[in-house]
Amino acid sequence: MTTLVLDKSVLGAGAASRPDSGGDTSEELLPGLFAGLDPGSDAAIMLRVAAGDETGFNYLVGKYHRAMIHFLFRMVRNQAIAEELAQEVFLRVYRSRASYRAEAKFTTWLYRIATNLAVNHARDTRHERSAPALYLDAPDEESGTTPDVADDEPTVEERLVRDERMAAIRKHVMALPERQRMAVLMHKYQGMDYRQIGEVLKLSESATKSLLFRAYQTLRDTLKDFA
Repeated sequence: MTTLVLDKSVLGAGAASRPDSGGDTSEELLPGLFAGLDPGSDAAIMLRVAAGDETGFNYLVGKYHRAMIHFLFRMVRNQAIAEELAQEVFLRVYRSRASYRAEAKFTTWLYRIATNLAVNHARDTRHERSAPALYLDAPDEESGTTPDVADDEPTVEERLVRDERMAAIRKHVMALPERQRMAVLMHKYQGMDYRQIGEVLKLSESATKSLLFRAYQTLRDTLKDFA
């Protein structure tokens, strides 16, 4: 996998300052592409990147790099691999900058690239993995809280039941068909709505609802003993 060497200061500092579009002639040279766009939106910034604005690219990397690592880590459960895949996401964003069109949200395009990379990685390494390793109930990286678990300290028995339930969730989520698994991840952890998920997976909103309904119904049926 080709690795993009990104500006470490950008990656370490979180989201960079939003680039100033003042004095930029991109909108003047390509007025049709910018029509109706907020000049400060991610889509407009990406269009300026396509026109040669390196500052805009650094801004987008700084804004979404951490989120990309978290999203990919949920799927590959390996920090080093998640970081490498995140680098590849932004490499592909940069390589595709000239062909970018603001027909959908920038984040939709970004997560589509990330999802495709994660799917390809899973296919390429399937023979190397002896057991699924997806933690839908893993503690949130920032708050430290675990979904569906009370704040009070659990008893030993409660902890054993919770661990057994988490293991069952991991097993059954990984057993879902590929698109269902990706949809559940985007819906549960990225807070993406039906329309956004549909755009990433190239499905209609109604088809996305049906996809998630089938996924959650399958999980409810297979996890009914842990309800």
